[in-house]
Amino acid sequence: QWYQRRVREAVVSTQSTGAGEAYSGGRTAEDFITFLNEKCNLNRVAGGGLTDSAGRVPSLDALAAKFMGSDDKAAVAEEANAATKDMDKMAQYYYKVMKKCIEKGTDFIATEIDRLSRMLEGNITDEKRDQFTIRKNILAAFSTSGSDDAHSEL
Repeated sequence: QWYQRRVREAVVSTQSTGAGEAYSGGRTAEDFITFLNEKCNLNRVAGGGLTDSAGRVPSLDALAAKFMGSDDKAAVAEEANAATKDMDKMAQYYYKVMKKCIEKGTDFIATEIDRLSRMLEGNITDEKRDQFTIRKNILAAFSTSGSDDAHSEL
């Protein structure tokens, strides 16, 4: 019963300010995870994995869609390069994918998703699992936008 009391008294503090906020939500794991995701800017699911939106940046998703539908992929890639200059390493992966697609063709996306899926099935550290999941999520922005364009052209 002590754990029920602890959850009722839980306080989440932010790293930047150290200010706390009392948790007053539901008592299920999903409720608590949702609260933590909102307050701590996380994208976790029960069990510790990442959501399908982890690592995704809406403005860069839009560039991915533009890239897949563009005849001048190099120009869109340079636009992405400029947009991601001051962003973290995982956001810069959008530009890296665009460069690889220019070099190897857009089949690179499906091949890379398959490769990452096989690696995720293996015995890897939690940190690597997060990195590979974020990469797969970003690649999905390209494969989704590419399939939408293909259907609209038919």
